[in-house]
Amino acid sequence: MHELAITDEMIKLVVDQAGKAGMVKVEKIHLIVGKLTGYVNDSIQLYFDMLSEGTVAHGAKLFFSIIPGKLQCQSCQKTFELNQFEYICPGCSGISVKLVAGNELRVESIEGD
Repeated sequence: MHELAITDEMIKLVVDQAGKAGMVKVEKIHLIVGKLTGYVNDSIQLYFDMLSEGTVAHGAKLFFSIIPGKLQCQSCQKTFELNQFEYICPGCSGISVKLVAGNELRVESIEGD
């Protein structure tokens, strides 16, 4: 259900940016979604279809690029993909890590007329 609020904000952003660019119709919206956000693409699409009605974005196609979770070891600086919640560095077996990718959610680009 948390997709409802983020989809509403996304539509506001898209409509605002489309207006600034002089677009009268948004055709495509490219989204970057981190795998660790927990957002469900189908839910975003469903809410988008409902909430965009009456806007220049209504009927636009959503394209999702999924970013995997990545961690960086604080000991050896190796960056590695989070796999099955394994937080141990494969380089040095360190356990002091920080999240560097996978929690993103952003509009990458908008296409239209």
